[in-house]
Formats: sequence, structure tokens, C-alpha cells
Amino acid sequence: MPLRLDIKRKLSCRSDRVKSVDLHPTESWMLASLYNGQVHIWNYETQTMVKTFEVCDLPVRCSKFVPRKSWVITGSDDMQIRAFNYNTLERVHGFEAHSDYVRCIAVHPTQPFVLSSSDDMSIKLWDWDKKWQCSQTFEGHTHYVMQVTFNPKDNNTFASASLDRTIKVWQLGSPQPNYTLEGHEKGVNTIDYYHGGDKPYLISGADDRLVKIWDYQNKNCVQTLSGHAQNISAVSFHPDLPIILTGSEDGTIRIWHANTYRLETTLNYGLERVWAISCMKGSNSIAIGYDEGSVVLKLGREEPAVSMDNSGKIIWAKHSEIQQANLKTVGDAEIKDGERLPLSVKDMGGSEIYPQTIAHSPNGRFVVVCGDGEYIIYTAMALRNKSFGPAQEFVWSPDSSGYAIRESSVSIKLFKNFKEIRSFKPDFGADGIFAGPLLGVKSSNNLSFYDWESLQLIRRIEIQAKGVHWAENGEQLAISTDENYFVLKYDANAVAAFLETKEPVPEDGIEDAFDVVGDVQETVKTGFWIGDCFIYTNSVNRLNYFVGGEIVTVAHLDRILYLLGYIPKDNRIYLADKDLNVTSYLCLLSVLEYQTAVMRRDFQTADRVLPTIPKEQRTRVAQFLEKQGFKSQALAVTADPEHKFELALSLKDLKAVYELAKEAESVQKWKQLGALAMKSSNLQLAEECMFHAADYTGLLLLANCSGNRELMTRLATIADDKQNFNVAFSASWSLGKLENCLEILIKSGRLPEAALFAKTYVPSHVSRVLAIWKEKMGRTNVKAAQALADPAQYPNLFANFEDSLKAEQFYQAERAELVPASSHSQLPKLDDRKLIEEALAAEKDGDFKYDPDALPLQADNIDSLTEGTKSEGGQSSITDHHDRDYVPSSRLPKRMEEVPHDPIKPTATVVRNAPAENHQSSTRNGVLNGGSGASESDEIDQIEEDLNNLDFGGGEGNHDLNSDNENSLI
Repeated sequence: MPLRLDIKRKLSCRSDRVKSVDLHPTESWMLASLYNGQVHIWNYETQTMVKTFEVCDLPVRCSKFVPRKSWVITGSDDMQIRAFNYNTLERVHGFEAHSDYVRCIAVHPTQPFVLSSSDDMSIKLWDWDKKWQCSQTFEGHTHYVMQVTFNPKDNNTFASASLDRTIKVWQLGSPQPNYTLEGHEKGVNTIDYYHGGDKPYLISGADDRLVKIWDYQNKNCVQTLSGHAQNISAVSFHPDLPIILTGSEDGTIRIWHANTYRLETTLNYGLERVWAISCMKGSNSIAIGYDEGSVVLKLGREEPAVSMDNSGKIIWAKHSEIQQANLKTVGDAEIKDGERLPLSVKDMGGSEIYPQTIAHSPNGRFVVVCGDGEYIIYTAMALRNKSFGPAQEFVWSPDSSGYAIRESSVSIKLFKNFKEIRSFKPDFGADGIFAGPLLGVKSSNNLSFYDWESLQLIRRIEIQAKGVHWAENGEQLAISTDENYFVLKYDANAVAAFLETKEPVPEDGIEDAFDVVGDVQETVKTGFWIGDCFIYTNSVNRLNYFVGGEIVTVAHLDRILYLLGYIPKDNRIYLADKDLNVTSYLCLLSVLEYQTAVMRRDFQTADRVLPTIPKEQRTRVAQFLEKQGFKSQALAVTADPEHKFELALSLKDLKAVYELAKEAESVQKWKQLGALAMKSSNLQLAEECMFHAADYTGLLLLANCSGNRELMTRLATIADDKQNFNVAFSASWSLGKLENCLEILIKSGRLPEAALFAKTYVPSHVSRVLAIWKEKMGRTNVKAAQALADPAQYPNLFANFEDSLKAEQFYQAERAELVPASSHSQLPKLDDRKLIEEALAAEKDGDFKYDPDALPLQADNIDSLTEGTKSEGGQSSITDHHDRDYVPSSRLPKRMEEVPHDPIKPTATVVRNAPAENHQSSTRNGVLNGGSGASESDEIDQIEEDLNNLDFGGGEGNHDLNSDNENSLI
């Protein structure tokens, strides 16, 4: 059977004549050097040019990537070798290397060496670590040296091809060639080494239109390939696939089998003559340079042919050799995530076909190798041939006794106990088949599921499926496409119920067979199920699993890895790369079992599994529970205090949030709890939270609205101590403590405002304030200080000043009264009162006697007010509340644990404002910063508006200040 390789064109770009091509080992880049002197770098995945720069105005005949230096090295017809940084496009170095055209460059795989060959018939070795010193010159050819290449199995030797019709093999350090291979009748243009370890072969192509395979140990030609119609310009042994590629000036690429030398296929993309071919180890991509552009092809599968059974036995193919490894040989050695496992490998023999896929049977007794259009079933232990036949694809049935093959795009055959039992032709063709409880058959635009026994169509889905992955219980499956994957639930009972009705199955199958559970915008590379968890690798090299609508990332992979399987006793997921290096990552079975039980609503099993989950994994489980809507259970499971706090907050569990906030001692958490307490109408708790969070503005509003005089008094004291003068002033103002307001203005250095405030509200203090102001102003401006007039010295300048002193004394007694909130409506409006007239009338009637010698009222003793709230340094400290129980300001002290949800009724007293006016010429109620005043009714209206507009972190509803309640907030 012929070698069957899927050939896909990844890139086709037009350009000037391409003289050489190269592939980058880690990026999806192709390097092309052109006859017009330019160099292009293309991304063959996105089909875009990512870099371009001009080297010179003569042909650039060769260019190579040097990834370890981020370089591109070029050789051109101006006899120069240049090095460029391909990230910045900066020229790193350049020098004249030969006395004629530079034909070829070869980069040593490990040393800082570059070989160059030229039309001057010499080969030179350059060392970039020694400032590009020429370390050695190799002479011996008698014509142009067209190509040089290092031996991949011995980096100290290299071969050269020349138009003198010879191939020479050289040793680094020796000026003379080791030997010469002769056989071509015309000049040799190109050579390459065989990369496998089993054959010491060298391939060459010449102007005699022949390709020759050489045994360089026996120094003889073992095979000649003919068929090209023009000169051979490029040859290559593929590093991984068993193929030989040859390119010719006849415009064709021929692919030959590397073992049988049979011509497999011929490619012609109509871009005229072929000049260069580049392959790379570890990649199935091939770059080709033509007269009119470049092409990048992808041959076959990049996914390695490897399979692991449930016990940890791994079988893989290296070329046509089958090898086995066992995870048990790792022993009890400590395994770290992502590290390569030290497996001992056992050779099991060669396969008669080139393996493209390998798969264990579900019971692990057999293994099938599929490739070259054939399949062979071997025993897994001894690799004895059990059955074989033609097949494009092969899948096992769930019970291991049967299997299905896709013989062609129109024929599928089923086998039982290695005997064919039936075959059928799918209605829409068969481009691929998938294993599972139902046999999946994909066509160009749909995916059909058939019953294994009866071949009855169960369901046809319009989707361009790339892969189908079934759960072991047969109830769930994932269907992947090029852009996303769908998680479906299979209802076997609904299918059985429909089939029992004996009704004909519709053209698209049974509609109730599948329900869509999830649609995830990620590309699945490889995947399998553990319980209800779908584990997969995606296109951005992440190892994830999907469960219950949630995607959990297990690891970020540093390269492309392919899933092998999961060993429950190891709690590890095993993966392999293209080079068959096996690695693993921890994924606890207990976590997966718990999540599976939750998804199935089997909480009894979940409770049984939970104690086996380590504490460090509890938070991940809690996050899963939260996303499933089980927040109470998540709160009980999580071990992360931050997560626990957020859960308790969302559940409005005041008690739990309170305890967590006390433990964390975080201002932000106290604020969040305070907002929740406000929404729950728990004013006492809100007050405590605001104190812990030092939220003075919130406390001011809370005290004002609740009529809590005690809280307002404490707030005024502490805010003054903390030099939060705005809040201290507002609190003292609301309490009617005008002398305190005046002292706050003086302490904050607002002496002009203090003088005006004193003249307006407490005229008995004017002389004292004025003296302080004049003394301070006199330091900078003596004349301005002298211009300030004291009413005591210049009474003629201050009309009715003595009357304002009488009004002040008259109102002092009324200011000291505490009026219940329920009586507020009976109080006279301050807008209607004229205090000076009231004072003079009372004096006339004998109800009031003015004492001109009385001392002015003084501000409260701050020290006495703050007694018991001082820190060690002598200042009151809000943070002291973190270290001892908070004492609420209203009613009896109550512990949070006793009444976590009951709103606390505030003490019903009116928080008094200062008098509206003390004399006819005064302003209305003053505000800090010397702004224009407002009446008490206006201020109450403003407070009402502020409260209704206040949002304590998203509170629900508004507070009604006008409700008929003796404790209404005013």
C-alpha cells in the first residue's frame, strides 16, 4: 500500500525569485531570501508577512535563523555575510567573507560556528564568539561549492556539494577532506544527511537530473532516483517522516518513500522553478522556494502516534519502530509538575506499515497501528499480529470485542471478534469516524451517530466536527470544532422510548437524543473525560477541565503537549510531546469526584468525599460550588478568608461577616459590612463599622439622621482629635455647641472665618478672636492688622452690638434644652424668629436680665469628653476599637452575636442647630468655609435629599424622613 500523507498548504505567497528558505523552530515563521536583495519573514499560520528588510542590491542566495541569538544570517553576491537581529531588524555584524558569491550558509547546532561556501571554491568556518574570526578554511573543490551541511549525528563532520561533480566529507580541524563521493555526471547542486540512527545515508541532487542515495560509511551509491525533467536544485531527508523530498527546475516537488524509494506523489504549484526546500525536526511543515514565490506545506499529523492504557503502559512509534514504556518504572520518586519522566523504554520491534495512529483497545489487551492505508492489530504484550486489513481510519467499540474501519469515503465496515459482520454506506459520505457508545461518522457538514449493533441512525447534527470525546458512563460527550467545543448530554432512555414506538426514524434522527449543556469558545487539541469532568489541552497550550459550566486551568504548558490519560491512584494527568517526552500534572481525583457528585446532585457522596480533599484545594472546590449556586455550602467549605468574606457578604450573613471583619482588621471590610448593616437597618452595627473604618462622614450622617446626640458628641470629639475639622465643625454645629465650632475654626487656622463667626453667633468672643487674628496678621502685614477694629474699643462702628450680646445670653438657656424628636413640629420656625427683639422685649418685661460682667461660655473640655478613648500616646484612636469590644452609643450595650439582624432604635432627641439669627443684621445659619447660610428648614430638606440619594454600596430602597414616627430620622 502507498504511504498516505495528508498534504495541506499552509502558505502560498508571491514574490521575486526565492533562493533559500528556512523555518523557525519555535515561531510559525518562514524565512525567504530573494534574488532582489531582500529578506522576508512570513507567519505561515496567519498568512501574513511579519518582517522584511533589504540586505543589499544584489541577490541574497542564502539565509538562516539562529534562534539562540535571535539572528538572521545572510550571504549574498556582494561577498558579504551579515547578521541581523530579527526582532529589531538591526544589523549586528557584517563582513566580506569570500572573494566571490556566497552560495550557502550552515549554522552549527550547538557551537558558535557558521560554515560558508562560495563560488571562490572554498569553505570557511566562522566563530561569532571571537568577533567573527575565520577559524579555518577548507579547500579542495575545483568548481563552485554549491552547498554545505552538518552531519546531524556527528556535528564535527560536514559534507559539501560542488559543480566539480563531487561530494566531499570534511572534519572540523582538518584542512583536507576525509573522502570524496563521485558518481554524478554533472555538477552537484544540493545534499542532505539522513537524520535517523539506523542508516548512514547522504542524498545528493545534480544537473544530471538524478538523485542519488549514498552510504557514506561504505562510500557507495545505494539508490538512484530518476524522473525529474530538469536539473535537481534541492533535496531533503525529512527528519521525522519516512519520506524524501526532491525539487527541480522543472517546477515539481517529488515525494519518495525513504525505505522503499517508491514515488509517492508529485506536487506542482505553478510557481516555475524550485530553488530551495527546508524541513525541521519536530515539525511536519515544509518550506519551498520558487521562481515566483514561496509555499509552506503541512504533511500528515503532528500529533505523535502514542497510546496509554488504564494501567499506565505506553506504546509509541518512532518512525516504523514500536516502543513500550511503563509508568510503574518511575517508582516512588518525587514527580514534579511539567518535568520529564525518567521512563525506561523497551523496543518491541518494527511495524510493517508507517504508523500514523496507535490506539489501545478499551480493555488494554490489544493495540492497533493504522497508517499507509492499512491497519494491523497486535497483542499489547508481545506485539504479535492478530489481524490486519485496508483502512483509512480505525476505532474500537466500547466492549473491545469489536471495531469499525473507514475503508474509503463511502464505505464503513464493522467487525466482531476480528470477523466482518456488516458494512454500510453513509448517506452523506464518511470523512472520518469516532469511537464511543455510538459510532460517529462525520461528513463535510454534519456528524451522524449510529447504533453499533443495528447501525440505526440515532441523530444527525449539522456541525463540522474535528473530534468527539465520550464520557465513560456514556451520558456526556464533547464535540470539538476548529473554533470551539460543545458539551452534550445523551439521553439513552429517550432513544429507547422512541425506538419502542416502532415509528420511522426521521431523516435527522431522534430529536431528544442529545441536549446541549455548554458551548465553550476554545479549540480542543486532545481531550478525555474523568467522571463528569472533561479534561483537554487547547490551542494556547493550557491544560484545562470543564465541569458544570466552569473552566478550571490545571497548568499553563510551555510547549504543545498531547493527553495520554489519567491514573487515579497517582492523581496525575499524563501527557507527551512530539518527541515522546512524557510529563505529568497533579489533578486530585477527590476534587474531580466531588465536583462530579455535585453536578449529579448526589450530595450524600459529595459529603463523603469532602473530608478527603486537602485544605489547600478547598477554596477551588468552594469556587466551583459558588458558580453552581451553592453559596452556603461554599461558605462552609472554603479555606480562603477573602473568599469566605465575599460569600458571607453575598449571603447577608451579618454574624459571619462581623467575625471575619474583626479577624481581618481591614478598613475596607468594615466599610462593606457597614453598607450591609445599613441595608439591613441595623444602625448599631453600622455605627460600629463606621467607627472601625474611621468613616467620619458616614457617622455624621448617621447621627444627624437618627437624632443620636450621644453619637454626635463622640464624633465631634474624635473628629477634632483626628484633625478632621470639617466633620468636627459640622457635628458641633448640629449639637448647637457654637463655642466648640469657634474653637475648631481657630485651631484650624481659619481666623477670618472665626472672627466673622464670633461676630454673628457668639459676639462675646469677638475681642478674643480678634486679638489672635491681629497678632498673626501682624507678623506679615502690620498695617492690615492695625486696620482690624474691635467692637469693645470702637462701639460706634458696630451698630446694635450690645443688643447682640443680650440676644446671646437670652438664647443660652434655650440652647441647652433637649427637645424630643416628636416635638419638632411644635417648635417655632427659626425663619420667623427675631432673637434681638425677643431679648429686648423679655428684658423690658422683666423676664430676662442682661449681665454685662458675665463670662462668655467656653468650649467643652475635650479631655473630659474623650476620657476612656485615649490611646497610649494620649490621643483618642478609632483603631483602639479593633483591640477591645465596641461600646455602642445608643441604649444598653448589646453584643453583635445576640442581635445580628434587629435594627436598633436611636434615642429620640432633636439634634439642635445654632440659632437662626442673633441680631437683625446677621446672616442665616453659617457653614464652614464662610459660605452663605441657609435656614434650619432648608438644612433639614437638604439632609433629607442627601439621605435619599445616599448609596451605602448599593442599598435597596430609600429612607422616608416624612414617615409618621416619633423616631423618624431628622
